[in-house]
Amino acid sequence: MQHMHMHMNEAGMYLMHIGVGDEYEPVKLADAHAHAKQRRVGSDVYVPGLCGGHSTNRSPGSRQILVDQLFMVSAQHAVGRGIVMLEPMLSLEPATITNRSYPLLFQTGETAFGRPLIDRQHPHDFVMNLGVHYARPIGENTMFQLYYAPVGDPALGPVAYPHRASAAELPQAPLGHHWQDSTHIAADVATVAVKHKWLRLEASGFHGTEPDENRWNIDWGGMNSWSTRVSVFPSNNWMAQVSTGRLTKPERQEEGDVERTTASVHYTRPMGSGEAWSTSLIFGRNHCTFTHRNLDSYLLESAYPLTKKDFITSRAELVDKDELIVPGIFRVQAYTAGYTRDIGVFHSMETGWELM
Repeated sequence: MQHMHMHMNEAGMYLMHIGVGDEYEPVKLADAHAHAKQRRVGSDVYVPGLCGGHSTNRSPGSRQILVDQLFMVSAQHAVGRGIVMLEPMLSLEPATITNRSYPLLFQTGETAFGRPLIDRQHPHDFVMNLGVHYARPIGENTMFQLYYAPVGDPALGPVAYPHRASAAELPQAPLGHHWQDSTHIAADVATVAVKHKWLRLEASGFHGTEPDENRWNIDWGGMNSWSTRVSVFPSNNWMAQVSTGRLTKPERQEEGDVERTTASVHYTRPMGSGEAWSTSLIFGRNHCTFTHRNLDSYLLESAYPLTKKDFITSRAELVDKDELIVPGIFRVQAYTAGYTRDIGVFHSMETGWELM
C-alpha cells in the first residue's frame, strides 16, 4: 500500500491505520492480507472489498449457503495539517442470508421473526458503517482525532471479527461475538481520541441497543451508553487494548443493561510470501444488571499463510451462556480449523475455496 501513502500528510497516514469504525491497527487488514484487494479510483478515494461464500450446517439437520460480503469506500480530504475521512461500508448479507439468520451451533444474540436466536447467527445490517473522521497533529508524536457515525464502532472491544486480520479466512461469527465486539454496528456514535507515540486513549458515547430485525434501515436512537478504551502499540507487529463500557438495554427482548469489559492482544508478522501471519487472544465479560451474572468469553484465533494462495486458519473459544439452558450457565467449548486456497483474481476480485 506504499503507493497510497505518497500523497498523504501525517494525519492522513494516521487515518490509513484506522479500520472500519474507529479501530486502529499498526498493520491493517488490507496490509496483513494482500488478497483483500483495494482499488484506487481517485487521488484520495479507495475502494476495498471482501466477499466470501460457503455452505454451512453448524446446526443439527440444517444446511444453508452463506454469502458474506463487505464493500467500503474510503475518501480523504486535507484540511490544513488535518484530514477529514469519510468511510461508508455496506453489506448485502440481508439479501444473501435467508431466514434472517444462518446456522451456528450454540450461538445466541438478537432475534429473528420475533424470537431469540439460538443456534443461529444474525446477518449484518445493509449499512455496516457510515462515519466521518477528523485527525490533526497537536504536537510532536501526538495525534488528536474526532469520529462521528450514525452507524459505527465505539471505543469498546478488539478489532471486530469481520475486519480482524486473524479472522480474515473465518467468515462465521465467533460464539463470543456479543461478549467482545458486537458494538461494531452501533448507532449515534461519537468518539474523541488522542494517540501519543505508542499509547492511544479513547472515549465514546453511543446508542446501546443492538439493531432490530429490519437489516435494511438505520436503527437510530439517542446516545444513552458510554465506553472507554486504552490501546498500546509497542511495535508495528503488536497491539493490545483494554476497554470497558455500559450498554443500555442491548437486547431488545431482555431486561437490564450490560457492563462490558474486554482485553485483547494482537500479533501480525509479515511473511516472505507477501502475506502475514496474524493471531489474536481476546477476553470479554458481560455483567447483566438485571440477573447480576458475570458471563465470560475467551478466544484464540490465527491465520497462517502457507504460500501466497494457501492459508491455514484456526479458532478456539470458551464462552459462558445463560440462554441455552434455563436456568443456569452453560460453558461452551468450540474449536474450528480450516484451509483456504485462492484460485484466481479477476478485476480486483479474488476467488477461492475453503475447507472447514
